[in-house]
Amino acid sequence: MIEARRLHILRAVADHRTVTAAAAALYLTPSAVSQQLTALEQETGHRLVERSARGVRLTPAGEILLRHTHEVLAQLERAEAELAAYGSGDAGTVTVAAFATGIGLVVAPALARLAGTAPGIRVRVRDAEGDASLRMVLDRQVDVAVAVEYRGAPGADDPRLTRVPLYAEPFDAVVPVGHRLAGADRIPLAGLAKDPWIGPYPGNPCHDVVVLACEHAGFEPRLEHQSDDFRAVVALASADAGVALVPRSALRDMDLGGVVVRPVDGSAPTRRVFAAVRRGTEAHPLIRPVLDALAGVRDFPGAAEFS
Repeated sequence: MIEARRLHILRAVADHRTVTAAAAALYLTPSAVSQQLTALEQETGHRLVERSARGVRLTPAGEILLRHTHEVLAQLERAEAELAAYGSGDAGTVTVAAFATGIGLVVAPALARLAGTAPGIRVRVRDAEGDASLRMVLDRQVDVAVAVEYRGAPGADDPRLTRVPLYAEPFDAVVPVGHRLAGADRIPLAGLAKDPWIGPYPGNPCHDVVVLACEHAGFEPRLEHQSDDFRAVVALASADAGVALVPRSALRDMDLGGVVVRPVDGSAPTRRVFAAVRRGTEAHPLIRPVLDALAGVRDFPGAAEFS
């Protein structure tokens, strides 16, 4: 008989690629993870992982078991959700991880809505970038992630997650007031090819949006200044340090005195935001109202239907 907790460990090792990282995510010691993997191999009668100096990878037998693991763990999540519903689980705590702008635009308004529609649900919020929040959901550190599409993100068909589209918003060009294109109604990205750029660090989903948009315009941006704080990005642009692309919502209530903000000419780069939960938990009586409240917040400037 295969123990479900060992399947959790197998998936964590597959996700993190090292025993040490999987152990940290699961709040276990590396030796405990190794022991559980050994026990799982004894239960199945197959070698499931191969270790090397670069980390751990699954064997073909391990890959087979991992495919079934996604289905088994999702079904267990559904069983817990149904039991919670049977027990009238209308009171409890849900933890949501979201990036800063997402907290302001959708999470905080959703909390206000839940206070009237589901007063028994207490929501705890954790600030995390879009890529980090998905990992936190998979590692069972949080229940819901508000995340951003990025290169390498788990797709809509990922067997580990259920996704709910929230909103999409364009990036606008931000240039110093004395910039040669400051008087244009719309700014073509190709016209900024020779400028120094200011943008987020690699690993931030917005970094991928900026780099891909510039690549599509035929150039690689020369990122001379980097910050994940868009207020810092705008401040640097106002100091004539470079140009930037910034999500429209991040510019709300910001001092824009030293810069000019213009739409991008042509197809604008877009940030697509979604909520994600572990597959099988989407019907949980505590989590479902939170997802519905998040999806219901669409009445802010710049918001658009997810497409």
